[in-house]
Amino acid sequence: MNSEAPFLSVIVPVLNEASLLGEFLQYLRDIGPGLEIIVVDGGSSDRSVLIAERFADRVITAVRGRASQMNAGAGIARGEALWFLHADLKAPRNSIAQITAALADADVAGGCFRLRYPRPEWIYRVSDSLGNPGVTVFGFALGDHGIFCRRSAFLRAGGYPLVPILEDAELYRRISRIGRMVQVCGTIVSDPRTFEKCGRYRTTAVYFSILVLYVFGVPIAWLNQIYRRFRTEPRPISAARALVPAAR
Repeated sequence: MNSEAPFLSVIVPVLNEASLLGEFLQYLRDIGPGLEIIVVDGGSSDRSVLIAERFADRVITAVRGRASQMNAGAGIARGEALWFLHADLKAPRNSIAQITAALADADVAGGCFRLRYPRPEWIYRVSDSLGNPGVTVFGFALGDHGIFCRRSAFLRAGGYPLVPILEDAELYRRISRIGRMVQVCGTIVSDPRTFEKCGRYRTTAVYFSILVLYVFGVPIAWLNQIYRRFRTEPRPISAARALVPAAR
């Protein structure tokens, strides 16, 4: 580990991400050789920890849950600024320069990137076109946008609240009360695996509904009930599939 404190610490919460973690961390090393990379495992049963140890400066474990994992990572970070990234995201190659430029303004406490899903279907353009301007309109961003902030602002905000969902939106709003938040022009590409697994249209509709209700002040505990039901309900079998006998 470099004895000189880095400007930026990137914190990556993981849970059973062995299939993509190595490539993700190698990419981070390529675009930011001076980064401090901290991987926080939430109890993986695969090779995530072993893979992380090959690339990260620190690998620790924490109570499962993105909020608690990211707080644990921030607690040992040495950087002046913190950058929270999920392992299924690909940041632009000039990410570090964009974060550095944004935080060069003393009035800026943090910010995020724009978001794009790498699929041609029109439903993903709905998510892109609503999600990106929504950061400015509604004053919050989700974790897929690659939230970054000054370490001092993160501490003043009290870190991530220990809520079951929307912890990233809550943090973004908290920090925005401390200083200005900016959405830089760079675009992060997000793996649409949840959309593909649970149904593109169904997932978009449920996520959009939860965010609308959140904007109107519905308690997160209620929104979590909607989210949990969405993630546990089996996908409906289409009429076409119902007519096809199961393979033997």
